[in-house]
Amino acid sequence: MQNYALLDRVSIVLVNTKTPANIGATARCMMNMGLTHLVLVNPPHDDNGDASRLAAGADHILRRALVFSSLAEAVTGQSLVIGTSRRKSKRRKNILLPRDMAMRVVPLLAWNNVAIVFGNEVTGLEISDIMLCHELVSIPSAEAFPSLNLSHAVLIVAYELFVAAVAPAALSARELARTEDVELFYGRLQDTLQAIGFLTGRDSLRMMHSLRQLFARSQLDARDVQILQGILTTFNRVRKRNV
Repeated sequence: MQNYALLDRVSIVLVNTKTPANIGATARCMMNMGLTHLVLVNPPHDDNGDASRLAAGADHILRRALVFSSLAEAVTGQSLVIGTSRRKSKRRKNILLPRDMAMRVVPLLAWNNVAIVFGNEVTGLEISDIMLCHELVSIPSAEAFPSLNLSHAVLIVAYELFVAAVAPAALSARELARTEDVELFYGRLQDTLQAIGFLTGRDSLRMMHSLRQLFARSQLDARDVQILQGILTTFNRVRKRNV
């Protein structure tokens, strides 16, 4: 089996895409690079068949695309969620170049499903969507004109994944925790930190975002999440006993 068959575990997720044509062009770029799983969150209506026309032979990817109303639903069952963003911030520490991202992702594909998430053509991913991403990837571009067409951005990321997949490399035997289990932990962690007064006021969202990044860098597996949940269970039990 050729290594790029591992790319069957990668999903390209498009969130709030503005034009059907960009969805079709994305499907074509995916097919060029051995990717077949397209996920759409709140896609636009395609009354004129623009998506199929721009897909140019990749219509089967469009027909098989899964459609969801929220990113949280779309990434259920994924082990690693990587968002794309061209905006840099001091608070965002898990930002990778496409090549570095691919080198980290491909070894995990033997056991893990990975979603690469792209926001809409104008504003990109919303903060609430970025919160669901374990890491971010940013594509370098000229400062004079940094904006990339959506399908071009997908092609660059898909190309790096393809190149990394066909290169001989050892695969990881480590299975990461499912996104929904990690989100349950984050929710419980937030509730606990609010209860003890650690998360308060306007900075609570920013602090929670920083904590998410801290844990995301560790690439938690199922046992890690179980241990962390156990810590929270014990802590809350003792806290309630002493109230």
